[in-house]
Order: sequence, then structure tokens, then C-alpha cells
Amino acid sequence: MKAILSVYDKAGLVDFAKPLAELGYELLSTGGTHRELASAGVPVRQISDYTGSPEILDGRVKTLHPKVHGGILARRTLSGDMAQLAQQGIGAIDVVAVNLYPFRQTVAKPGVTLEDALENIDIGGPAMVRAAAKNYPSVVVVVDPADYGWVAQKLREGGVSQEERRKLAAKAFQHVAHYDTLVAEYLRDGEPFPSHLTVAMTRLQELRYGENPHQRGAFYAYDSVRTPREGLGAATQHHGRAMSYTNFLDADGAFNLVCDFAEPAVAIIKHTNPCCLAVGNGGLPGLYERALKEGDPVSAYGGIVSTNRTLDYALADALRQVLSPVTGERMFYEIVIAPDATPDGLAHLKRKSQDLRILTAPMGEPHRVRLDVRFVRGGALVQEADVTAETEFKLTSRRQPTASEMGDLRTAWAVCKHVKSNAITIVKDGVLIGMGPGQPNRVRSAEIACAAAGERARGAVAASDAFLPFPDTLEVCAKAGVTCLVHTGGSIRDEDSVKAADRLGMSLLTSGVRHFRH
Repeated sequence: MKAILSVYDKAGLVDFAKPLAELGYELLSTGGTHRELASAGVPVRQISDYTGSPEILDGRVKTLHPKVHGGILARRTLSGDMAQLAQQGIGAIDVVAVNLYPFRQTVAKPGVTLEDALENIDIGGPAMVRAAAKNYPSVVVVVDPADYGWVAQKLREGGVSQEERRKLAAKAFQHVAHYDTLVAEYLRDGEPFPSHLTVAMTRLQELRYGENPHQRGAFYAYDSVRTPREGLGAATQHHGRAMSYTNFLDADGAFNLVCDFAEPAVAIIKHTNPCCLAVGNGGLPGLYERALKEGDPVSAYGGIVSTNRTLDYALADALRQVLSPVTGERMFYEIVIAPDATPDGLAHLKRKSQDLRILTAPMGEPHRVRLDVRFVRGGALVQEADVTAETEFKLTSRRQPTASEMGDLRTAWAVCKHVKSNAITIVKDGVLIGMGPGQPNRVRSAEIACAAAGERARGAVAASDAFLPFPDTLEVCAKAGVTCLVHTGGSIRDEDSVKAADRLGMSLLTSGVRHFRH
């Protein structure tokens, strides 16, 4: 019996190798794996000694040899295969434990050249893994150190079952596919839409269920050589209950919203739509209190709080102490997420509730190109994520907005991008005071936003995520007291809206960019 052990990740290696040696396996290995085993006193033989062929081309060719691949690929049930092994003096190899060079980590290092990257593309390892997985009825293939313990135990007890071997083989092919996906992405050099596309992901946790209890679910981090892990894919949970499917969706929406602002921002999200937001200076506790009291505190209950600044003691105290302006009771939240947290802020917020989920997550570069993938039945839609942040608008009406109105227009426009289309947002003094999401017609969204804002809409500004096909949306906002509105522009009836704005004494601006979010 023979086993090949050649791994980059040496976690658990010695503890796996020892029982194999005790069971009578001849252990074959290369390079660092050989040194690790030999230094631990585990009997192991260099593959080059076994094959009789030295490593060549600076180690590029070590295991690509008939004595290796013949021993792995021979079908034990075919007498012809076994006769050829005997004729060639090749022994059957029964266990292959291999994992691959960390290509993603290597090319992420500063100053890495194309030559460096090419040298770190593993050839022999994937070849052995694929060969062993192809012949899984006869060969046990292990690519994950987490499987060492139970595989060793099964071998002690008489063997690994065919079903277990098949699962190990599937895992092995996935290991190679994940690896090859990252190499292909690197060599594509940023081309986002190749004729064939695979996406590399690593499961971070299984969920209790998906969006509803009858649906299974899991959360995966996106692995990429071009995009470092960020946001929820690199988040740390410091406290609270396990995250659910909808928790991840809402936390992502909340974090994406505040990450779009350069100035300090605090937001509260409910069912992926922003219900409260405040932007500006003066401290996070003040922003949080304004966002809650001037926004939609009814919807905020049970929501997700996010900020683009460090969660400190002062904000943690506000989250604990500020009462609901509706009920006068303490606010309940599912999640608080921030890019970082101070130790005292974290400790103080933990005392709010044992169930409150507290997350910190790296923001990443706000406007770097990202891929947005959405699966549909039988396929997937892939697009560049909407990471634009327009701050300059074209005035189309006679009335000029004031400086403070322009600041609020930028805020309203940035928030509007994160509201389900058709979307209308109303902002006053840096605070979201009204929001109309996801209606089949834009007028209804405007009515919802204006109703939420109430009397506070007087002197406020509004944003629409797409153009106004008719002046009716503008007229609804004007009736509520809104003084400025920014929309995409580009309708064949734009001039009708301009005339309406001039008649109503409003400022009307266009962005030239649409922000549908379906």
C-alpha cells in the first residue's frame, strides 16, 4: 500500500501521516512536505527516489511520471491494468493527500509580477488530484485537512466506503476548479464577461434556513485575485445570534449605503430599503438620533443600523439609550455594522442585548468596479455593480438651488440609488425624511415619500432614480412643499417637467445617470 502526501497547507499533516505509516502504507512525498514528515520522525520516501527520476526544471517536474500516475489511475478491477503495473514495476497508490499553492494570496502581494504568478501555478498537484478523483473507487483523495481525522479513522476500521470516496472526489474536483477559476481570472486581466465564466466562492457558514424556513441556505465569500475580500465577505461578528439569510441581505444593503458617503453617515435599513439616514458632521450620536427621530422610526424598529465610521462608546451609548420617538421605549435592532469598533464601544454595545448582532467589515474602495451576479431560472445575469456616485447635476429650470439644497440633493441622490425602483427620496438638512420604494408607478412612490415626510417636506429636496416621463411626480412633490428635485433626465417629455418646475417655482436638475435597483 502506498500513499502520496504533497501539501501546501501542512495543518494536521503529521497526525494524518502517522496512522497511515502504522497501517503499513509506504509514504511518498516531495519538498517541504517531505521535510515536515521526516523532521517529525515519520518514515517517508522522496518521490524522486521512488520514480528513479530527479526533479527537473527547478522543481516544475516532480510527480509527472508513469510510476506516479500509473499507480493512481490503474483500475483495480481490470486485470489488464494490474498486469501492466506489474510488468512496469509500478505499485498501486491507494491514498493521495494533496492541496495546492495559495495562488490568490501569492498574486495579492505587492509587486508581484506576471513571472511570479506563472511560477506559482501548480501543475503536478492538480494533475494528481484529478487523477485520484477520477479513480475514486480505488483511490482515496483528500484535499482538505479537515477530513484527515475521519479518513484516518475509517482506514483504521477497514476502509472508506464508496459513497464517502465519491464525496471526497467531488470535493477534490471542486478544489481544482476553484483554483483554476482564480488563475483564469488573473490571466483575463480584468475582462469581466468572457464566453465561459466560473465564480470562485468559499462557504463561510451554513444558515439555519434561507429566506423562508422551508429553504436551505448558506453564506459564501467571493474569492477573487482582483478584488480583496470586503464587506460581508470579510466581516467579523463580535456578538449576537447567528446571522440569517435576510440578515445578510439587509446588512449588505445598510453597509453599501453608508459606504457611498465620504462624510460621516448613519443609516437604518429595513428589508433592504433605507428608512432612516443622516449625513454630516457633529458626531455619530447626533446623526443617529436625527436619523431616527426625523426619519421613519416605526420602520426602524427591528432594522439594521450602519455607519461608515468607527463604532465608538458615544454611538454605542446612543444606540442603548435613545428611545423610540413613537413608543417611548428602547429601540430593538437586529444588527449594528461598522467598518471598525473601539474596545469600549464594543463592550458597551454588547450589553444592549445578548441577541444583537454586532459586525465590523472592511469597506474596500468605494467606487472600484465589482461584479454583480443574479441568478435567474436557467441562467445568470452578470453586470458591473452600480458603484457610481454623481455629485454634479445640470440645472434645467430657472430657479437656482441654494448651497444647502445642493448638499441635500447630493444626499437624496446617493440614497435613491439604494432604494428599490421606482424610487423617490426626500431629504432635508442631511436627513432622509421620506422614501417611496418599489412601486409600479413613480407617482405612487412620490405620494408615499411625501406622506412619510409630512409637513417636514416644506423646503426639502427630492430625488428620483430615473427620469420623469410626465410632470405628475414633480407636481406631487411640489404640493408637499419640496423645492428641488433631481432626476436622470432623458425623457422625450423632459420639457414638460421643466415647464412645470418653472410654473411651480421649483429647481429641477438632471444627473444623466439612471439608478434602477430591482
